[in-house]
Amino acid sequence: MAFFQDPPRLGNQYDDDPMLADHLARVAPEMARAIEGELRELGALSGGPLREQSLAERELEPVLTQWDAWGNRVDHIEVSPLWKHAARLAAEHGLVAAGYEPRFGAYARTHQFAMVHVIAPSLDFYSCPLAMTDGAARTLTDSGVAAVRPFVERLTSRDPARMWTSGQWMTERTGGSDVSTTETVAKRDGDQWRLFGTKWFTSATTAEMALTLARPEGNGEGSRGLALFLVETRDAQGRLRNIEVNRLKDKLGTRKVPTAELTLAGTPAMLVGEPADGVRSITPMLSITRTWNSVGAVSAMRRGLAIARDYARRRKAFGALLVDKPLHVDTLAQCEAEYAGAFLLAFRMVELIGRREHGVGSDDEERLLRALTPIAKLTTAKQAVEVVQEAGECCGGAGYVEDTGLPRVLADAHVLPIWEGTTNVLSLDTLRALGKGGAIEALAAEIEAHAALAKESSLVAAAQTARAARDHALAWASSTMKDPVRLEAGARRLALTFGRALELAYLVAHAQWCLDHGRGPRAAAAARRFARTAIDRIDDLSAEDAALLA
Repeated sequence: MAFFQDPPRLGNQYDDDPMLADHLARVAPEMARAIEGELRELGALSGGPLREQSLAERELEPVLTQWDAWGNRVDHIEVSPLWKHAARLAAEHGLVAAGYEPRFGAYARTHQFAMVHVIAPSLDFYSCPLAMTDGAARTLTDSGVAAVRPFVERLTSRDPARMWTSGQWMTERTGGSDVSTTETVAKRDGDQWRLFGTKWFTSATTAEMALTLARPEGNGEGSRGLALFLVETRDAQGRLRNIEVNRLKDKLGTRKVPTAELTLAGTPAMLVGEPADGVRSITPMLSITRTWNSVGAVSAMRRGLAIARDYARRRKAFGALLVDKPLHVDTLAQCEAEYAGAFLLAFRMVELIGRREHGVGSDDEERLLRALTPIAKLTTAKQAVEVVQEAGECCGGAGYVEDTGLPRVLADAHVLPIWEGTTNVLSLDTLRALGKGGAIEALAAEIEAHAALAKESSLVAAAQTARAARDHALAWASSTMKDPVRLEAGARRLALTFGRALELAYLVAHAQWCLDHGRGPRAAAAARRFARTAIDRIDDLSAEDAALLA
C-alpha cells in the first residue's frame, strides 16, 4: 500500500503550553484559576476549528473593488470569512476590552494578552487591527480630551454590533519611523479640519476609524509641527469620507491584512490635543502596539513549535520517529528555550503596563518599562524569525510547500522585526531610553532581582551568566557615552545583550519557582540551555570596517 504522511495536528493550545499556565500560576494565581476555563475554550478553538478555517481559506485574500457597475467610486475591500468571524470573537471575548476592565485590576493586561497569545495564531493576523485598536484606545484615554470618550467606548466594547477597530496611519512616502517629513496637511474648514495627503502604508484599512498625523497649515517643519487627528472613515451610509483607496499592498506575509495606499482628499478629522503636539500625543499608541508585536512574536514561536513537535511524533525517517532522533530533539529543545525566554520577557512588559495603568507601579518600574519596551520588541521579533524558520525546517519539504500552511507562518513572522519600528530604530530608542534618568539602573536592578532568586546550583550558574552579560553591557555603555559614533554602531548589540540577559534572568527565576512548587524541571532545562547561547552580544567592532563593508 502506498504511503501517505499523516499531517501535523494541533491540540488545545492552552493545555499544550505549560509555559503560559505556569506563568499565570506564578504571577496571578487567583486570576489564573478564574480564567482557566476561558483560556481552555479559546485553546480548543485555536487548535481546532479556527485553524482548520484558516487553512481552508489560505488563498482568500482581501479584494479591492474601486468602482461599482455604474461607475461610482466605492473602494470596497472584501475580507475573508475568518476575519469577519474574528471580529465577533474578539469583541465577545474582550481581546481589547479585557485590558481596560477593572475585574483583575493591575493584571487586566495579563488576562488580555494571555487570551491573545492563545487565539491570535489562528486568526490570520486579525491581531493587527486589534493592536491598533488597543493603541488608539490608550492614546485617546490618555489625551484627556472629553470629546473622544464615545470613540473609546466603541473601541473597548464587548458588543460586536458596537465595537470599532482603529487604524494607525502614519507612514508616508517620505518615511516610516521618521515622521518628521510628513506631507499630509490639515486645513481649517469652518469648525472642523480636513486632511490632504497620501498615506503609503495603512494596515487594516477596513477599520471604522484611524489615528493619523498631519501638519496644520502654518505650522513649522519637523516633528514638532505635527498634530494628532482622529478620522472617522465612513459616513452614516457607509461611504468613505473623502478617502480614496489607491491599491492594496502586495506583501511577503500578513496577506490577510488589507494594507493599502490611501489618498486623503479633504477627509474630515477631529484634532486630538494641541495643534503641534502630535508625536508626543501618539506615543502611548506605539507603546501598546509594540507590546502586541512582542506577544505576537511569542505566539508565532509557539505555533511553529506546536506544529513541529506534533510532526516529530508522526514522521518516520531512517527507521524511527523524528521525536526519537537525538539531533532532532536537540533542535526542538533549543527552540523551546528561546520561546521560554521570549515569553517571559514579553509578559513581564505586559505586567508592568498593567501596573502603570492601574496606578500601582513604582517610579523604578516606570523607568524600567521605558527601556524594556523597545528592548522586548526588538529581541522577541528577532527570535521569532529564527525559531519559526527552524520549526519549518523541522518539517522538511512540507515546511516549504504552501498548501501545508507552514510557509505562511514563516512569511508572517518576517513582519515582526519591521512593524512598529525596525530593529535598528528600536535600538536607537533603547539608547534614548537608557539616557534618561534612572532607566539603566532600573534595568540592571531588574536583572539582579530575578537572578538572585536562583537556589539550585545549575540555576545559580545561569544567573551568573546573566549578571556577567549585564555588567559587560553596563561597562561598555559607560565607556562609549562620549563617543556617539561608537555608541550608535553598537546600539543593536547593546540592546540584544540587555534583552537576552533579561530573558535569562526571568527564566532563572521562573525555573526556581517551578522547582519549588512542584511544576517540574522543564523550565530549569530551558534556563540551562538558554544560558549556553550567546547572551552577551557586545563586541566593539571597527566603524571603519563597517563603512568599507556597507
